[in-house]
Amino acid sequence: MSKNVLALDFGASSGRAILASFDGEKINLKEVHRFVNEPIEKDGKLFWNFDALLKDLEKGIVKAHQTASFDSVGIDTWGVDYGMIKKDGSLVSLPRHYRDGRTNGRSKTLDAKKLYHRTGLQIMDINTLFQLMSERDENGLEDCEKILPMPDLFAYFLTGEISAELSIASTTQMLSSKYGNWDAALLESLNIPISILPPIVESGSRKGVLSRAVCEKLSVPAIPVTAVCGHDTQSAAFAAPFKKGEDAVFLSCGTWSLLGAELDSPVLTDEAAEYGLSNEVGYGKKITFLKNIIGLWLIQESKREYKRQGVDLSFAEIEELSRDAGESKCFIDPDDPLFTPPGDIPSRIQKYCEETGQYVPKTTGEIFRCIYESLAMKYRMATEEIEHCTGKKFGTIHIVGGGVRDSLLCSLTATYCKRKVTAGPVEATAFGNAAVQLLALGELSSAEEARECIARSEENKTYFPEEIDEEKYENFKKVISK
Repeated sequence: MSKNVLALDFGASSGRAILASFDGEKINLKEVHRFVNEPIEKDGKLFWNFDALLKDLEKGIVKAHQTASFDSVGIDTWGVDYGMIKKDGSLVSLPRHYRDGRTNGRSKTLDAKKLYHRTGLQIMDINTLFQLMSERDENGLEDCEKILPMPDLFAYFLTGEISAELSIASTTQMLSSKYGNWDAALLESLNIPISILPPIVESGSRKGVLSRAVCEKLSVPAIPVTAVCGHDTQSAAFAAPFKKGEDAVFLSCGTWSLLGAELDSPVLTDEAAEYGLSNEVGYGKKITFLKNIIGLWLIQESKREYKRQGVDLSFAEIEELSRDAGESKCFIDPDDPLFTPPGDIPSRIQKYCEETGQYVPKTTGEIFRCIYESLAMKYRMATEEIEHCTGKKFGTIHIVGGGVRDSLLCSLTATYCKRKVTAGPVEATAFGNAAVQLLALGELSSAEEARECIARSEENKTYFPEEIDEEKYENFKKVISK
């Protein structure tokens, strides 16, 4: 008999409820509910539409239960954002969106080197620590009883239990890289009370059980909620087809691109700090030493902009236009702050190219080709930085997530990175989420067995590098250093 679990996966632009069935050999996924995740704006501020997202989560549970019985629920989301809970259990306010802009420049108020050595995390204005500092200054924290990272916030409204899963806690810039718990001294120095931080639990442990109120409302039985890797990147990384002893990096490719290696201990050198590399925590307390790179957001937001202008392109059409445009004559730094806010990305790309003295792309195809090639080159740069900091050489890049569907991006990544690329699984986050639940239920015995099972469950595609003029990569590095 198969064992069923429910993976609730919230990305930065959409969410899904996926029923995962394990037959002893493979995990089969069935999407039972999909929904859009779009921010809402109020008084010039950007928020997550939490009420709508919670309703969609509940719809997913109901639809899954109508399809088949299941033994566990696991929730993963994007990182850094959080909700604040009052003493009466209600939200202080809607969770703020990391693209809100209230934290712009906030990271520069702290000693970056010291902070990196304490937390091991890339210094980014959007990180939870800087959001809380802004919250402290804007509204105060007096009404806040507890803050909960997004996956734990959803779990709280299902179970009534308060805790933070370790992988999502590691995205906050508030976790001690040395002790693996909240850095009380850091928080106290910033007038952030340690009391508002929840206890931390490891992935694979139990978060609680669907509360009676939730069960009655949804007409479902009391089902356990498992603490999977709450950060979607860590769920996706857990699904990467690493083989024992293999020197490879993973690339979780979605709205964000996260490229990294799996290590036994954090790397906290000055070089790692200067490169902006992060030490996040994955399943089994493994360290994923990675780089955050703005990813398919650039494609997605450009697609939305062209639609606003009356040109509605499919992703297949975007890829075809990019191929027809030929090799790009210009590059951008995908992580330049210019490209972070929503809006007219194509015009900003043209502005960036003009200001850096490059050819200015004119056609839609040239715009998208510039994005694709710039992303592939940024992946190479990140891989080389990780190699430099670890002393390892990585011959393979395992691409997982939605970017797997984009054959042009996969082939360009292989070519510009000069490494073999394996692409798959597409639904890496759901596979990783489900696998941790199956481990918790005793259906799988180890991380190695889980990865072997996932590799059997979906066929991967392999890409090999083609010849390319190395001068293009050198030109890219010069451009983004300006």
